Amino acid sequence: MREDKFRIESHKLIYHVGRVHDWLKGENIYPLYIEIAPFSGCNHRCIFCALDYLKYKPELLGTDCLKRFIAGVARKGVKSIHYAGEGEPLLHKDITDIVAFTKKAGVDAAITTNGVLLDKKKSGKLLSSLSWLRVSLNAGTQENYAVIHNTKKEDFGIVINNLKQAVKIRNKNKYGCTIGVQFLLIPQNYKEAIPLARMLQDTGVDYLAIKPYSWHPLSINRIGRNFKYAGQFYLDKELEAYVKDNFQIVFRRHAMEKLGQSRPYKHCLGLPFWAYIAASGDVYPCSRFLGDKNFIFGNICHDTFKDIWEGKRRKRIMDLLYNKWDINKCREACRLDEINRYLWELKNPAGHVNFI
Repeated sequence: MREDKFRIESHKLIYHVGRVHDWLKGENIYPLYIEIAPFSGCNHRCIFCALDYLKYKPELLGTDCLKRFIAGVARKGVKSIHYAGEGEPLLHKDITDIVAFTKKAGVDAAITTNGVLLDKKKSGKLLSSLSWLRVSLNAGTQENYAVIHNTKKEDFGIVINNLKQAVKIRNKNKYGCTIGVQFLLIPQNYKEAIPLARMLQDTGVDYLAIKPYSWHPLSINRIGRNFKYAGQFYLDKELEAYVKDNFQIVFRRHAMEKLGQSRPYKHCLGLPFWAYIAASGDVYPCSRFLGDKNFIFGNICHDTFKDIWEGKRRKRIMDLLYNKWDINKCREACRLDEINRYLWELKNPAGHVNFI
């Protein structure tokens, strides 16, 4: 197995021993990580979009509201904010200002984008404040890109050029931002993983991550529901030919192998360490519940995060999720899966754990 220095295939909760210790003691901890959707509209209509059922309504999270929120969570020990969510974050008119404000508040910032709007001007303003930037690029040819992203084929070349330009800006200014590409492996593109890796190896991006499809139970599309990932494991070996010292390929075989397997934990234990904020300002436990008013903790534009996080409504919802929610109704390949496995083992240790 190749090195995964960014721990894309694992988790990073092991680096936050103090917060985990407080959780083990039963304290109501604040999250380490928050995902925020600055804008819910999108300039693409990807055939695999997990949140297609939300209909891409162009809702914008107010900049003043968001800045107040960021300042507040920074004081509560939130360590990172990932700007992604149910839309394209670069469509928010103030995204560069928001990211800069996030860093100045002492919170690490990251963005996942389709990359079409990542022009020279935006890269020049964003990269100095980002810990990492990831572009969702799910084809190896412009023709297939147009089909999968449901856009014009010219966007493929625009994204590749934007990536090259971003790397140049990053390197010239010696910014610490990691720049990567994410490829969602589905039946419509698995033959293009190798061509994309070949194309990217000399662009200067830091990595290509190839991941399985995580179907949302409410999603309209049925892309890859019966796709046999085991039949694509040969790609893991073939992709080794394109790895360089400064270009890593993370083939997420472990995540693929877990699809269809029963989970070794009975409850989602990772939710206290994370939160999801929609473009409406509503706070959810995670993206599984987006659009369901029964699972909204509160709204950051109406209440302080302290009142939301420590409030009775969140406590009631968390109690429901822990005691009554069937985790088989959650998404497969969930981003909290590895964290849940780790926390479950801490809570339910096997025998002889003292024999280290």
